[in-house]
Amino acid sequence: MNALLAPRWGALALAAWLAGCAHPTAPFHYSVPEQPEASSGYTAKPGWATQRFAVAAANPLATDAGYQILKAGGSAVDAAIAVQMVLTLVEPQSSGIGGGAFLLHHDGKRTQAFDGRETAPAAADERLFIGPDGKPLPFPAAVVGGRSVGVPGTVRMLELAHRQHGKLPWAALFQPAITLAEQGFKVSPRLHTLVKGDKFLKLDPVAAAYFHDPSGQPWPVGHVLRNPTLAAVLRQIAAQGSRALHEGEVARAIVDKVQTHPTNPGRMTLQDLANYQPRERKALCHDWKVKERELRLCGFPPPSSGAIAVGQILGILGHTPAASLPLQGGLPSADWLHLYTEAARLAFADRAQYVADPDFVPAPGGSWMGLLDPGYLASRARLIGQQSLKTAPAGQPSGVQRTSYAPMPDQPEYGTSHISIIDAQGNALAMTTTIEDAFGARQMVQGFLLNNELTDFSFAPEDAQGRKIANRVEPGKRPRSSMAPTLVLDKASGQVLMSAGSPGGALIIHYTAKTLYGVAQWGLTPQQAIDLPNFGSLNGPTLLEEKRFPAATVEQLRTRGAEVREMNMTSGLQAITRNPSPGKPQWLGGADPRREGVVMGD
Repeated sequence: MNALLAPRWGALALAAWLAGCAHPTAPFHYSVPEQPEASSGYTAKPGWATQRFAVAAANPLATDAGYQILKAGGSAVDAAIAVQMVLTLVEPQSSGIGGGAFLLHHDGKRTQAFDGRETAPAAADERLFIGPDGKPLPFPAAVVGGRSVGVPGTVRMLELAHRQHGKLPWAALFQPAITLAEQGFKVSPRLHTLVKGDKFLKLDPVAAAYFHDPSGQPWPVGHVLRNPTLAAVLRQIAAQGSRALHEGEVARAIVDKVQTHPTNPGRMTLQDLANYQPRERKALCHDWKVKERELRLCGFPPPSSGAIAVGQILGILGHTPAASLPLQGGLPSADWLHLYTEAARLAFADRAQYVADPDFVPAPGGSWMGLLDPGYLASRARLIGQQSLKTAPAGQPSGVQRTSYAPMPDQPEYGTSHISIIDAQGNALAMTTTIEDAFGARQMVQGFLLNNELTDFSFAPEDAQGRKIANRVEPGKRPRSSMAPTLVLDKASGQVLMSAGSPGGALIIHYTAKTLYGVAQWGLTPQQAIDLPNFGSLNGPTLLEEKRFPAATVEQLRTRGAEVREMNMTSGLQAITRNPSPGKPQWLGGADPRREGVVMGD
């Protein structure tokens, strides 16, 4: 590598290295890779096979950072930290240190769920998103500015996971992102496209100056973009830990940005940032029988709705003839899609009725597992007939006499990125990370963007009858999420079989379920399963990825009474599976052709 591309080491990083000398691993040296210039849109991916370890992420530079960490002897958590810091730089529209994340980790003995979801400020109340006219604000009016910004949790959560599972020194994990921020990275087609299409970024002078050239045009694809301000913040976090983000100069800059927005200020305080704590929750694991094989499906519990909804959809399908319906011409058939979307309607009805932050809202019947009980799912499956339900009612799990909560009305959800990693020791990680909408609240601070995660709460706190909505805004509460990082284990041996997940708002649930079903039931490789066209329902119309299904399939669904909408469904799936073929590479990886991700490993 030439001198111009050689990493530059600052005094803080050097001090951190010296502090980390007690670690037995050799010092990590980051090498800047060649920076790709793939086209945006749909780009076929080959699928990957590796033997010892694998990392899948949404941008090649981020994947490469994780790969270099794994090659240096780092753990899956080490690699995830490096990947996330690079994503903050190169994929700022989707995730970053100004947002939140859910991390699922399996070390061969136990599966842990690390919750870095953002929280509502202490001064927030249930009328946060109610306008002067007494009605919920329009989505853009709520998002842009300080009002929607939740207290970020990603860095503090990663710090907690690193304390338990890190192998390399904390500071080493920031070197890829610091180097790229200082030396620059090439603007990718996706970043350029999203900046060009966003009308709100220019409203923030800091974001406008960073993402656009002096004439106000988005930087072109291939332009080398530098972010020394972010590099300085990452150096502070590398040296001081999450305290550098949650206290001091950076915290004051965040709070000032939130509170002093000229038209839409928020309520976050320095105390909110200092008080933020990640949670370690019990992973939501349940049995999934596929082709006489007993699997263990592990996902993230509330405040995420992802694992429950994915589990319900797959469980309900298990009580239908779905398993007897193979792919037709490489695509799901109309009969199968009918069963799937009906199961989805039933799952999303329960999601709207019951799921919210468990520190504020009790599980129905005292346990979230009641929503995944085989008997309950069998009873839900009996509601599926030849004609579409169109809109399904919520169910009543065992032990639930009635609920005082109103179902949450439909509301937009966006954004997010996913990381899947298997390290050389077999530790498996699935992490979904977000700032919510593309470019979050469109507020840039110290080189990174702030989230708009509070818009994942219900804007309306109650229904017309005055019944409270479980996922309403409350001080210190975590908004309901659709993120669905998933690990699949073999029940008998406990062996990890798969790590998967996706961005995509509420559609994350369908993208993830599609991939799990494609691999487990249809015997596809992860790449083949990801490549399948997307589909789903949010308990309304049947949604199909545009231009991917035959007209006959669409018409057959309509004859069953479904309202069918063909639309852009840009998933960003990443998946790594254990290769079932003996004598072949141990791991198979797949990345979504709809985005820029790749898989790397040895």
